[in-house]
Amino acid sequence: MTARIDRVVVSGVFSLDGQDFDVDNNVWLVGDDDEVLVIDTPHDAAPIVEAIGGRRVTAIVLTHGHNDHITAAPALREATGAPIWFHPADRMLWDMTHADAAPDHDLAAGTRFTVAGTTLTALHTPGHSPGSTCLYAADLTTVFTGDTLFCGGPGATGRSFSDHPTILRSIRSELFSLHGDTVVRTGHGDDTTIAAELRTVR
Repeated sequence: MTARIDRVVVSGVFSLDGQDFDVDNNVWLVGDDDEVLVIDTPHDAAPIVEAIGGRRVTAIVLTHGHNDHITAAPALREATGAPIWFHPADRMLWDMTHADAAPDHDLAAGTRFTVAGTTLTALHTPGHSPGSTCLYAADLTTVFTGDTLFCGGPGATGRSFSDHPTILRSIRSELFSLHGDTVVRTGHGDDTTIAAELRTVR
């Protein structure tokens, strides 16, 4: 059976510099009827657990450390027994949300995950945050970009620990080297493609 990609949209609050904003987040599930890998854990574990539907979770992979992507990570780990993978360059952001918990494994450029016969490879793409990481699944012609690249351009950089020139370098060096037909599945909003974003990022 070929691996499939499912999206779960989970709504909640993103906190930034003492202000709270309502936000919808994409959670990506990559797998088959037996096993699944989870990308990002926003707001509430319950809808993610429901979408998993009793399948074995091989890994919980977090694209970066902002609270709207990691809030439910410990609860999902407890519910599934799966390890949390997280880039250590974002540990200061993790600690703001989960001072009493820790990820299980360090995520790094080149880290590979295999689920349902599909391999996903981690691409370190700092800029939105120092540890921002994308996951590329070549045989699914898909890259999961978290908040690094959206439909319409790069992710926001007007916040602590972010940097606009850095995110542009990451997008150009790591993402724009992928085939133009590669589908970009983002942390918020609609899908796009590498070809489409080549026209928006300057």
